Amino acid sequence: MLTIVFFNLNTHAKVNSNKECALSDSLNSPVYFGDPFILLHNGTYYAYGTSNPNGIDVYTSDDLMNWKEPKQKMALKKGDVWGEKWFWAPEVHYYQGKFYMFYSAEEHICVAVADHPLGPFTQDIKKPMIANEKCIDNSLYVDNGKPYMLYDRFNDGLNVWIAELEPDLLSIKEGTEKPCIHVSQKWEEVWPRVNEGPFIIKHKKKYFMTYSGNSYESPFYGIGYATADQITGPWTKYAHNPILQKPKNLVGVGHSATFKDKEGNWRVVFHAHHSQTKIHPRIMYISTITFKKINNEEVMQIDSNYLTPRLLKN
Repeated sequence: MLTIVFFNLNTHAKVNSNKECALSDSLNSPVYFGDPFILLHNGTYYAYGTSNPNGIDVYTSDDLMNWKEPKQKMALKKGDVWGEKWFWAPEVHYYQGKFYMFYSAEEHICVAVADHPLGPFTQDIKKPMIANEKCIDNSLYVDNGKPYMLYDRFNDGLNVWIAELEPDLLSIKEGTEKPCIHVSQKWEEVWPRVNEGPFIIKHKKKYFMTYSGNSYESPFYGIGYATADQITGPWTKYAHNPILQKPKNLVGVGHSATFKDKEGNWRVVFHAHHSQTKIHPRIMYISTITFKKINNEEVMQIDSNYLTPRLLKN
């Protein structure tokens, strides 16, 4: 079967197909997720990612290393939500008794709701959050009880914006949209103009936004970060970005999300290319984030000694 990857320099279209679903002949396999996200809820880890052309899959784990496929592995299905294709970059948050999945479909940002992290995630009204503009990679951050959403716009290459959300998390408060970061450092200009996959955490009263630079198809895809004193900015990029690019034998490293493990340590999940010569199916990896004071500045660091999780065969 012939599968084709489409890449458009103007829209950075990340078109997934059956390539993300390749199976291993071995007893177990890596976790074939692009744009991965991990949620820890009630002692169980849930991983979501770009892989299934018909929706969003989920796997579970007790220890971050060994992952299992639940009886119903699709947390979100085409038909239950808006969109027919290109289900990308999911992340799931528990908020006021419900689970909210932020994701992209057909290059439009969407949100769906469920009562359980396994889903099913659905939309009562099937529509994207911004109907008249293509955007991707939406990410939630709740700051002192007020919800904000980061997302990528295509109006300057691909760049990161933030907006306040309505209390139900389903729509943007009009007039609150504001730019955060755009391509501005030399390492980001390999191919093409891309800042994407934003994710925010807070450390010692400062906001840290991780993001990815370059095309996901490039071996020079990497992770950098910016900081701010307020959630809405202004944001200042770390001068020595990237903090993760081509670790050991990996290439195409990026689209990360950060979470705390059961011991309270900061972890980061990201994907890399299948190999140094093949992009798909992309593979999920996990590492550790630490902070170190250098020249009176709190610096975020990602350990290059990453974990390669495995999917256990049923």
